[in-house]
Amino acid sequence: MKRIVSGIKPTGELTLGNYLGAMKRWAEMENENIESFYFIANLHAITVRQDPFQLRKRTFDIVAWLITCGVNPEKSLIFIQSMIPAHTEICWVLTNYVTIGELGKMTQFKDKVSKSSREGQVAGLFEYPVLMAGDVLLYDADEVPVGDDQMQHLELTRNIAARFNNLYGQTFKEPKGTVSKITARIMSLKNPESKMSKSETEDSYIALEDKPEDIIKKFKRAVTDSENQIRFDSESKPAISNLLNIYSAFSEKSIDEIVSDYKNEGYGKFKTDLGELVASKLDILQKRFKEIREDEEFLLKTIKRGNSGASEIADKKVSEVYEKIGLVYHRF
Repeated sequence: MKRIVSGIKPTGELTLGNYLGAMKRWAEMENENIESFYFIANLHAITVRQDPFQLRKRTFDIVAWLITCGVNPEKSLIFIQSMIPAHTEICWVLTNYVTIGELGKMTQFKDKVSKSSREGQVAGLFEYPVLMAGDVLLYDADEVPVGDDQMQHLELTRNIAARFNNLYGQTFKEPKGTVSKITARIMSLKNPESKMSKSETEDSYIALEDKPEDIIKKFKRAVTDSENQIRFDSESKPAISNLLNIYSAFSEKSIDEIVSDYKNEGYGKFKTDLGELVASKLDILQKRFKEIREDEEFLLKTIKRGNSGASEIADKKVSEVYEKIGLVYHRF
């Protein structure tokens, strides 16, 4: 059985990008004879200062949202990264099998540095790709669902695994990345050249907990282009193509069908209809989320089960790694 591993950071609000690009697809994959490990990446969150209350709250929120979106905790392991000591343990080990030069080439780090001084960045921001590698390698993942902007990090993970294996014998699987062609990267409503992100202005993204009237308003204000024709062309019409991707994902219609439906319509009706469709679908999810989030006993049971299953596998991998490199390791 194929095993996949992926995580979500509990920073800010979850967006349409998180839902379509990850969580919805994760639920669908449970019907594909796949063993799934999904974790809340709260250790990754602290490379930026967080409000402790909000960090804890959002950690539990994501567990509830995963279940809301259809991930079955009886089929998949849902766990919290900080509750599995093996993640920090393997990160330190793997830090010694990657170079400063490799980490300095990471695009996301370079983007951050370009906006402020290199010297002022916390070391965790520089080294978090190693923690990300450990997150995957601990569980012998065959595949990692990623956005195309994360492929560089996965390639580094593969390089670290290969380097360790060459030195000490087969220890880690070298996972491959899988990208959903349609919904892998939902773009900003204001700038279709940028990924939808909760770090941008509120009008640029749809939050999963947005009110229906706000969702409709945001889609009405979404940028399009000067040519008032609804057709898919990601190169010359990236804005309307992004909206078509979202419409297709929520309506379960093909893009060709949607284009045909709006053949003689302008952007105004299309964006209004899209906003109403998304608002209606999210309203159903929001009500389900509220029920799950308020059932604390169920959430804690889900997390305990996930943590237990993850720890059993992760501790075994750390023990194997420590043995091979000569470190004394035993949990009393």
